[in-house]
Amino acid sequence: METQSHEIGMVGLGVMGRNMLLNMADHGFPVAGYDKDAAKVEALRQESAGKNVRSAGDIQDFIALLRPPRAVMMLVPAGPPVDSVIADLLPHLDKGDLVIDAGNSYFKDTIVRARNLAQQGIQFLGVGVSGGEEGARHGASLMPGGPREAFERVRPLLEAVAAKVDGEPCVTYLGVGSCGHFVKTVHNGIEYAVMQLLAETYDLMKRGLGLSSDELRDVYAAWNRGELASYLVEITSQIFGTVDDRTGKPLIDVLLDVAKQNGTGMWTSQSAMELQVPTPTIDFAVTMRDLSVLVKQRDTASDIYQRPTPPFTGDRRAFIEELGRAFHAATITAYAQGMALLATASEKFEFGLDLEAVARIWRGGCIIRAALLEDIRRAYRSQPNLANLILAPELSKRIIANEDALRGIVRSAIELGVPAPCFMTALSYLDGYRSAWLPANLIQAQRDYFGAHTYSRIDVKGTYHTEWKKR
Repeated sequence: METQSHEIGMVGLGVMGRNMLLNMADHGFPVAGYDKDAAKVEALRQESAGKNVRSAGDIQDFIALLRPPRAVMMLVPAGPPVDSVIADLLPHLDKGDLVIDAGNSYFKDTIVRARNLAQQGIQFLGVGVSGGEEGARHGASLMPGGPREAFERVRPLLEAVAAKVDGEPCVTYLGVGSCGHFVKTVHNGIEYAVMQLLAETYDLMKRGLGLSSDELRDVYAAWNRGELASYLVEITSQIFGTVDDRTGKPLIDVLLDVAKQNGTGMWTSQSAMELQVPTPTIDFAVTMRDLSVLVKQRDTASDIYQRPTPPFTGDRRAFIEELGRAFHAATITAYAQGMALLATASEKFEFGLDLEAVARIWRGGCIIRAALLEDIRRAYRSQPNLANLILAPELSKRIIANEDALRGIVRSAIELGVPAPCFMTALSYLDGYRSAWLPANLIQAQRDYFGAHTYSRIDVKGTYHTEWKKR
């Protein structure tokens, strides 16, 4: 067996790992793969025929294939599986070797792993990967963070396998520590929000307007030809055009209405709350997935609170046009919330993030790629320290132009009894953010009343407390 000649090794030969490895081989890199599952090792052997790829089911054989100093990438589920792989690798690694976690790991776990490996002289990169199976095979958006010298070592490989937009690879060095995995987490939070917004447009058109799957397919296809163009809108159109082989019905109509999650959306909301950054649209997208799982409870509540959807009597074409405009405004606010969280985290954790670069590498390969990202990139290029995207001149003009549509859709959802919480929170976020005055003074007065938490005044500086009961 040829030994010590392979550029990088991949641990985890599931769909993502195997396809990423084949992508690397297609670009001329000699690579090796390892998995404890013999069937996955064999699958790689068959798919890599004729390529400079080796596979192994024994970890010692796998390590022997790698050129020192070794580079090993992991694509395994987040959590304990990552720690298990690291524990298996450690006895076979030497100082100067590099371990890359390309899974959806929690950024705080990445901090611990990087610190522990550094103590043994082993470098660690946390690389967010977005694009699913297709991206892994043909070009994903890659979000690396960690030691700069570790990134530079594998930079040619990462740039080769990343998606390309206008010839630019959708990968860049994001910064120190666990910032790569944090950026991927927020990416997924935005993804949750946009997917929920699309689900709400579907609900409003299906239950509200009574549109068929073919009609829905055509609506989303039309949206994807304009300013709403994105990967998620594109695949939504394709989903509604797919027929079930078993029943002959639209496949979407035989899917159980339960949407699960792998934790990244929840981590986005948790981080936002810890950093005190409002992300209500992302938060409610997570909440609605949790609500979808409560099937039996929803069935019971449906019997108790029976309320048929009233027939729509307006202009369907006008409603769909208004819905598209509302979706555009709400989507901007979802990205704005995520980017605001990145900006705050970068300062808090000293990541040194360049948000223009983040928008640039999200333009291709990743799940949230969209025409909107070009505008987001330009906004940060013009104002690198922009506090919030909805303050950017071009994007604020778009929100203002579509605000009436957003309000109209929220009213329609209320009247129809169709849940649209992400549209509602997008509007409330906008209304709250632009309010020069908020009723929080009452909350602070209540806090001072029952807990002596003090308050500030608008007329004189200082901190004050009032004995409210004595007045």
